[in-house]
Amino acid sequence: MKNKPQSKVLNRILIELRAYKIQIIASVLCALATVILTLRIPILTGQAVDCIVSKGVIDYTRLLSVLKEISITVVATFFTQWIMNRVNNRITYTITKDLRDRSFSKLQHIKLAEIDSHPHGDFVSRIVSDADTFSDGLLMGFTQLFTGVLTILGTIYFMMIISWKIALIVIIATPFSLLLAKFISERTYKFFGEQAKLRGAETSYIEEIIVNKNIVRNNDFDTYALDNFETMNDRLADASMKATFYSSTVNPSTRLVNNIIYAAVGVFGALMALSGGITVGGLTSFLSYASSYGKPFNEISGVVTEFQNAIACAARLFEIIDAEVEVDDGNAVIDGARGAIEFKDVFFSYDKEKKLIEHLNLKVEPGQRVAIVGPTGAGKSTIINLLMRFYDVDAGQILIDGTDIRDIDISNLRSNFGMVLQETWLKNASVKDNLRMASPNATDEEIIAAAKATRAHSFIKRMPYGYDTILSTDNGAISQGQMQLLCITRVMLNIPPMLILDEATSSIDTRTEQKIQAAFNKMMEGRTTFVVAHRLSTIREADVILFVKDGQIVEQGNHRELLQKDGFYAKLYRSQIE
Repeated sequence: MKNKPQSKVLNRILIELRAYKIQIIASVLCALATVILTLRIPILTGQAVDCIVSKGVIDYTRLLSVLKEISITVVATFFTQWIMNRVNNRITYTITKDLRDRSFSKLQHIKLAEIDSHPHGDFVSRIVSDADTFSDGLLMGFTQLFTGVLTILGTIYFMMIISWKIALIVIIATPFSLLLAKFISERTYKFFGEQAKLRGAETSYIEEIIVNKNIVRNNDFDTYALDNFETMNDRLADASMKATFYSSTVNPSTRLVNNIIYAAVGVFGALMALSGGITVGGLTSFLSYASSYGKPFNEISGVVTEFQNAIACAARLFEIIDAEVEVDDGNAVIDGARGAIEFKDVFFSYDKEKKLIEHLNLKVEPGQRVAIVGPTGAGKSTIINLLMRFYDVDAGQILIDGTDIRDIDISNLRSNFGMVLQETWLKNASVKDNLRMASPNATDEEIIAAAKATRAHSFIKRMPYGYDTILSTDNGAISQGQMQLLCITRVMLNIPPMLILDEATSSIDTRTEQKIQAAFNKMMEGRTTFVVAHRLSTIREADVILFVKDGQIVEQGNHRELLQKDGFYAKLYRSQIE
């Protein structure tokens, strides 16, 4: 994900807004009506002042008529502004919702390499916090930018009607406010971008510490974690202070220029009033316009500040939306797969400068049980990632029933594999709903039968509401081992033609593992199965055992054959037995 220049991000925002052009036109028309009605009031106020002819001489008839017109104008302004705000809110929150939906949807298809290269909390920060900041800035832009620009133009028009000479003073001084605001705002974008980036990193760190709180406390990591967080927080505070400081100078700077303009208008207008060049009521109206003329610049300067932040946050959302997705060019569909799998001269590495798998060749017959063992980092899980197309090979082929997996529809490919991983995941729902994820149409009887086979039935029945108990994986209601049993049960409900068991019983005690081994054997019967395991006692019955080291299959055979070879596998097995 690469950062985009501010101009490109702004153009992208404008492109996104095209879908709301009818609402935007309605908002502009409401803003125009609001401005015209608002600017009509100073004219009426001046007319009311001119109704006071002299001391004790007041044109009450005309004055009451003017006051009535002012009241009607104020009420009409209220309604046009209310409609404008409703329209602006709908535009802003609809586009923000759309960007959130698209970002989250894109996350489901982004390459795993892209996700793994970023802290996961950063994605959370982008979709939640950055989207909120973007909506706030966009709403302020619609609410104040339109009315601000129209107010400036309308004010100039009315001032020209009253006195073009005084209006020239205001018009000549206007560019100074604009140039000053532009000069400062251009320098705030990078600070807001840095602020959003650091906020994402801090969110990720907090999530990491909370998820691993037991390890943090057990290893007396609390003090270090706090120090590290304070360092990150200091950096965020520094970036936030710089962004806020530089952006906050816009308002007082433009306000200074506008106050000078107001003072000049007051002095020059008073001189004209003394010479009869303008009425007292006209000068009153003009001063009111001069005052209101400065306010839009202050509002726009505030909008610019928020909009800089919004653009920086939008850029981070667009990075997710524009990220590379998994390539799915396959049209072939596997129906009733036999499970013949072949790796042909496969090359792969996560970091292209560091070699991992080279010249990997493997042929698995239908229904075989293949165990993959080896030291940590040898490439065991990588083989599984390639088989499932979580990553694509750099060179070579992986064939299923003679078809290259890149030619198979990716959803169809994965639906033919059942996976039980070391890292378990359960959603916040009932036990029954969690088990039905793999088989939505499973009956209660089938769910209970599968749970009994995996020895999960007993602890489920002890839960407050049995199979209807709502699971919340973040409150420690169930253990890691129980979660793993539920994941195994889930696969048991809908067993596809091929299975992948990646440390599937790592969190289960040995006694329970022995009890469910029969269920595993039944589940694997007639199905091609890949088993990644560290406990070698669990894979002695495998048809083929592969010992992987540095991305290469250095030994291959069944348990007895590998013991007779007295190589890597035999040494590892004896070390575990001893």
